[in-house]
Amino acid sequence: MSSGTDSGADSHPAGGGDPSARLLKLFEAHRLTPTQRRIAHCLVRKAAEAPFLSSVEVAELAGVSQPSVTRFAVALGFDGYPALRRHLREVAPAAAPADAATYNEYQQAVHAEIDNLRHLAALLADPEPVTRAGALLAASRPLPVLGLRAAGAQARGFAYFAAKVHPDVRLLDEGGTVLADRIDAAVRAGASALLCFALPRHPREVVDALRHAQEAGLTVVTVADSAFAPVAAHSDLLLPAAVGTGLAFDTACAPMLLGRVLLESMCDDLPDAQARLEEFDAHAATRGVFVD
Repeated sequence: MSSGTDSGADSHPAGGGDPSARLLKLFEAHRLTPTQRRIAHCLVRKAAEAPFLSSVEVAELAGVSQPSVTRFAVALGFDGYPALRRHLREVAPAAAPADAATYNEYQQAVHAEIDNLRHLAALLADPEPVTRAGALLAASRPLPVLGLRAAGAQARGFAYFAAKVHPDVRLLDEGGTVLADRIDAAVRAGASALLCFALPRHPREVVDALRHAQEAGLTVVTVADSAFAPVAAHSDLLLPAAVGTGLAFDTACAPMLLGRVLLESMCDDLPDAQARLEEFDAHAATRGVFVD
């Protein structure tokens, strides 16, 4: 942590690149309380507006008290919120296009997802976390893939394609008391890692399942909507991909794409992946599975 002065805090680089990615690096460098993680998540999602928000406005957006925002700034090494806001202005993005206000709500939701994908692209400029995750997933026999409620679709999509190249993929998309049993069964069968997709609203049983998985000796790789998600404390490697919140129900284009990126990385560590795909294509052609 920096010295708590403006000069110490402002030593963070304000160079080019995605502003929300730079905010993530700033926040992830500190141990934050759950309330402070909510504030951090809010500022990352509002990266374009954050440099111009008052502490009261940030508090309202994050659903916390104004003193909590001040304590958050101090925890990051700043003298107070004004010093943090000055730093945020140094990493502020370019102004939004003049015609942005003319977009209807559906267009705004699409543009927000485009921004989420740009943010993901910026994070992937450092491929090491995804490369490491791919190696962990490829080495696990079997490979349990967990996703409940809103994240179930992401887990099922990953498991569907992963099963074409990985010899033993086990989808865990149902909660309840049997979930821990299935994790234990995977461990007994030789699993070394578990992949989790965790999206808001975060079910308590997902947090409990990840805690159980770690206690059972599994390395937990998690795709979550934020580095500050509740599952972070029970993930050995967390890969963030923001969700869109402009519609009545969240949209998850970035988490879906990150899942496909993880598949690609996993394939790179499965020497027989291409042979398995070719074998599948041959069998599918023989059975007339597809019409194209």
